[in-house]
Amino acid sequence: MMETDSTRRVQRELSREESLERLGSVPLGRVVFTDQALPAIRPVNHLLADGHVVFRSHVDAAVVTAAGRGVVVAYEADALDPAERTGWSVVVTGVARLVQDPESVARYQRLLQPWVDRPMDQVVAISLDIVTGFVLSPEPAG
Repeated sequence: MMETDSTRRVQRELSREESLERLGSVPLGRVVFTDQALPAIRPVNHLLADGHVVFRSHVDAAVVTAAGRGVVVAYEADALDPAERTGWSVVVTGVARLVQDPESVARYQRLLQPWVDRPMDQVVAISLDIVTGFVLSPEPAG
């Protein structure tokens, strides 16, 4: 049932643990970084592994170049329902680095299949330095 516009919503902050649980429950998010001194956002499929958000990309991608320098990025994922005006959002802020260890690269390549049909041989890991999230739900009756 779709709720009316007069239904109030309650925004609740998620704990770090709740935020990471929700982040791990979806396969897609957006990495936010700087490209040539301008903000850039790229959608990527991800997994949570070994205390990092991990995704794959191609060698000449701007985000790979940035990660090669060990830059601070943001990573956001959500599940929002515009009809019900409910959902959640999680943002991770941390340092993006290229995964260099061949065994780790091979493991992540087995675990994480890219959505695009081009070589995605670079693996980027984002540290979970700052994790924030919120959930938006209908206000309880009464």
